[in-house]
Amino acid sequence: MIALDPLTTPQVVDVADIPDADRRAMYALYERYYDGSSWPLFAADLADKNRVLMLRDETGALQGFSTMAIYQRCFDGVPVRVLFSGDTVVDERHWGQQALAFTWLRLAGAMKTEQPEVPLYWLLISKGHRTYRYLPTFSRAFDPSPDGNAVGKLGALKDFLARDRFGGDYDATAGVVRFAQSRGHLRSAYAEVPEAHRRLSEVAYFLERNPGYARGDELVCLCELAAEQLQPIARRAFLAGMRAA
Repeated sequence: MIALDPLTTPQVVDVADIPDADRRAMYALYERYYDGSSWPLFAADLADKNRVLMLRDETGALQGFSTMAIYQRCFDGVPVRVLFSGDTVVDERHWGQQALAFTWLRLAGAMKTEQPEVPLYWLLISKGHRTYRYLPTFSRAFDPSPDGNAVGKLGALKDFLARDRFGGDYDATAGVVRFAQSRGHLRSAYAEVPEAHRRLSEVAYFLERNPGYARGDELVCLCELAAEQLQPIARRAFLAGMRAA
């Protein structure tokens, strides 16, 4: 079992309840790792989300966060729920922590119990290889995947949801969102991919699929959030969230 970082405590809050001081702290953390953004752009993007998973240290200081938009659509006449992950940033001193990931999975499990008959999907846009690596860690079947393990209509649903959310900024042929002007891209020091990481199949695949990541291009990814579709360690946290709901 992976130990949680004792210095970080996760907390899920509604966007409407976040005080201005916390919003500014979120932006200050984001700005340390990403270029090409601004406070108005960040604030507008945050306003488009429903919830934020915050990570705090023992003093209460913000050490990381992940924004989420939770909504429902109809695809091929069937309702689907979507958990869209927006900005996710963690202070590099806590990059080894698992509190944020496990809390996110428990939240997804709790969401599944709200409407168990409606398929729940994770829509993720990835502008860095570290983010993309969460997919094979969490999921057994996702799109796009280096081993082509996606199932059923996952690719078509991904394209539908990406067009719905990003309109003409989504290039369905490449599977990438390209904005006319960057809305946030990794600072050069963090955009570089260590050679050891480049040798990993999922990282090599991400770089192949999203060669423009350093200028802010986002690879659109999708997987179903269902116990049978998750890797064992992710499944345990997901089921714990379902039981606790």
